This record gives sequence, structure tokens and C-alpha cells, in this order.
Amino acid sequence: MSERIQETTEWLRTRQGKCRPQVAIILGSGLGNLHKEIAIETEIPYHEIPHFPVSTVEGHAGTLIFGKLNGTDILAMNGRFHYYEGYSVKETTFPIRVFHALGITTLFVSNAAGGTNPTFRIGDLMVITDHINLLPEHPLRGRNISPGPRFLEMSQAYAPHLIDKALSIGKSHGIPLQTGIYLATQGPTYETPAEYRMFRLFGADAVGMSTVPEVIVARHCGMDCFGISIITNSGQKCAQVSHEEVKQAADAAQPHMTLLFKELIKHTQE
Repeated sequence: MSERIQETTEWLRTRQGKCRPQVAIILGSGLGNLHKEIAIETEIPYHEIPHFPVSTVEGHAGTLIFGKLNGTDILAMNGRFHYYEGYSVKETTFPIRVFHALGITTLFVSNAAGGTNPTFRIGDLMVITDHINLLPEHPLRGRNISPGPRFLEMSQAYAPHLIDKALSIGKSHGIPLQTGIYLATQGPTYETPAEYRMFRLFGADAVGMSTVPEVIVARHCGMDCFGISIITNSGQKCAQVSHEEVKQAADAAQPHMTLLFKELIKHTQE
């Protein structure tokens, strides 16, 4: 693993130009259009990058972007990888290891999620305050990878100062924000009504199929993390939900998501 990380890092360093980002963004559901706001210096298809997986999900473009957002150097994944695509969690989180080697210190992630909290409505934005990992693989299983510890402390998986700043930005810009706990399952099926009720009993406010492995590995690398979910379906509607409906709900929330991330990234440079 360490050799592959080094090979990929060195390959990317020869192509990143003058961009020296400390912030990385995973443009999941709801942030796919943020790439239009980026002054792109270099954009590389995943299939060209050594040892990178390739995104197979509709709506996930599959390119790595070096550029500027509001004048800040950033690195962005335009599309992510999921366990349900057939990859191991070590493969889906491989880019995070490379990001750390490239000098990234802060990771921003977004996702589409089903609302298990009965007060949530479709289109709500939920700032993730904690998570529950129900994936069948753990990204840190196996030989420990430097620089992280063998037993990772996870009491503040999502940086409190970024959560507080996001809520402040939301209030100042009139963006309603929920807060809550995100639960990750393997997918690719949406949840049954019984599963929604079970996850709510577990304490989850939203459920999805990504994000948690990425955040675990980012924290293992010492990065600050911020995550947000778009509530694209709910327990009351789970029997009728389709991937197209999820994309529509995510697209509708995109302007608020874009503004929030742009302001937060500016905050990391203050």
C-alpha cells in the first residue's frame, strides 16, 4: 500500500502545476456542480491515475481537479468510490492516503442520504456531527499505515470548529441547516421501512452508502473533516424512491451547498 501511495503521489506532483492545496473536497451528491465554480488548473480522469479506482455510478463524473476556489488552492474529487461498486474500503479510501501525502490537512465531504429523523424533510441539509459505521469492512483493518496510530481515537471525527462555522454561515445567509448523526451501510439497495425504524433506534438521523470510510482514513491521517448530507428521501417514502429522484433532490439543494462550502473553505485560510 505505501509503495502505491508513493507512486500515485509522485505521478500527481508532476501534473499539479503551481497548485499547492491544503483543502480537498469530495464532490458527492449535491456538489457535482461545484466544479463549475473552480478555476481549474489541471483535471485528470481517474482512469489515467496510477492505482486509482474508477467511478461507475451515474452522476459521478470521475475526475481529479487541481485548481482555485475563491482564490484558495483546492483539490477536488469530482465523483467518489463506493463499497457497493465492488471495491474494498481500502480501495475506496486510497485517494485520501494520497491526499495526505500531497499535503492536504482538511477534508470536506458531501453525500445524499435518507432521513431517519422524522422531523427531516426532503431537501434538508444536515451537518454531520457524528457517524455510525455499519459497513462490513473497516478501512484500517490490516497492517497499520503511517502516520496514524494503530487504535484511532474518534470522539471528534467531524471538526467542531468547522461545524460551528457552518452553522454560523447558514444563519448569516439564511440557509436552514439540520445537524445529526450519519449511518453508513454497504448499499446499493435503499432501506426498507423496517430498516429505517431500526436505524432510528440506533440513534441515526440519516443513512447513506459513503463518507464514513473516507472520514475514518482522513482522521487516521490527522486531517480535520467536515461532512454534510442532503436528505433526498425519507422513511415515509422509501418504497417509492428512485436514483433519479435522489439526484433531483440533490440538484435542488446544490446552490446552498455550494455557498456553504465556498465560505467554509475561505474560513480554513483565515
